[in-house]
Amino acid sequence: MKRTSTPLLMATALTVGCADDRTPAYPTDTLPTPNGRTVQVTFFKHASLAFDIDGRRIYVDPVGSFADYASLPKADLILITHHHYDHYDPEAVALVSQPGTRIVCDATTAGLIGEAGGEVWAAVAPGEQLRPFDGLCIETAPAYNTTEGHLQFHPRERGDVGYLLEWDGLRIYVAGDGENTPEMKALQAVDVAFLPVNQPYTMTVDQAVDAVRALRPRIFYPYHYGQVEERTDLERLRRELEGITEVRIREME
Repeated sequence: MKRTSTPLLMATALTVGCADDRTPAYPTDTLPTPNGRTVQVTFFKHASLAFDIDGRRIYVDPVGSFADYASLPKADLILITHHHYDHYDPEAVALVSQPGTRIVCDATTAGLIGEAGGEVWAAVAPGEQLRPFDGLCIETAPAYNTTEGHLQFHPRERGDVGYLLEWDGLRIYVAGDGENTPEMKALQAVDVAFLPVNQPYTMTVDQAVDAVRALRPRIFYPYHYGQVEERTDLERLRRELEGITEVRIREME
């Protein structure tokens, strides 16, 4: 795929509700596409994110303890990486859903949503591709543990996923929970990468550095950190990747 060298400039702001003073503020970044359009990222906590793409709101792993979803815009698309409590919250999903909201998730989570009487637009396995809207392509990648003694956290056979979103030439990878797998490191042309860095459940600093060196994204966001006793050394992560990529650390604890 032909790629341009459009720089991804940072624009950080606060999302502030004008119509309702109770609407909370969350940090955002604006990412330009190679063709001069933009994607806005909203950061909540842990692994909960939102993307505004072409007038559509996309939530990734919405969890009620990480954001006030009742006050936030409704979803056009919800992406869920797996069923753990810090990624799948049925109440948060219900709060941001509206008629026409499309839910994409792994098979295990799809079963849970079905048991609760909900509807899933696509239950996906690793290695699939789908187009929920015109111009937006999503690929799924496996997310699993590889370290002995950690395999039970996210076993490969369960089919947890990460998502690679491509819109207007910009490719954004949200890895979900796992380690620096061969499948992750084989992904091509990633512009922006969100990789999990908390122990013992996901990547160590060294594993994240290894993954970023393989992916070579223009921007790397460490995410899914905190919530555990062992703190991630984010500054060492930044130092180790100096000259490799731009590391953007956002408060997600």
